[in-house]
Amino acid sequence: MGTSDEYTISVAKTEYREGYNTANVDRLLSVFSDELTYMPDGEPSFYGAEGKQALRSKATQLFREFQVKMEIIVIAISVLGDSAYDYGWHKLTLTPKSGTKEEIRRYRYCETWQKQSDGEWKIAFFISNKDFPPAMLEEGIGVIG
Repeated sequence: MGTSDEYTISVAKTEYREGYNTANVDRLLSVFSDELTYMPDGEPSFYGAEGKQALRSKATQLFREFQVKMEIIVIAISVLGDSAYDYGWHKLTLTPKSGTKEEIRRYRYCETWQKQSDGEWKIAFFISNKDFPPAMLEEGIGVIG
């Protein structure tokens, strides 16, 4: 385990990114479990087979409306036996096919991965929320209020 599993997950993350960058829904979905818990920012949560169906629907609509460029910044990949998690940022540059101004969206994400019986790693749980600019904590308070 360890390094080779982290490498395998990194390769899967590349497939994930390229699924977005080539507008290939099947390529994107290839790294997700059929029993996906899907919790994207600003949308309802979906579980099991509905999770993957919701992701397919969202990606299809996104690719219909935009040319997408995704960048992934992985903070860490932690392998724990046949499970793993990774977290970081997804930056999406969306260029509308209608010709209007491009939009940049940046999300924080956390994913859990499950090792399949064939040795492949698949995302079993995905959660994201919009990222915000860094901020300093106020001295003596401990939280931004």
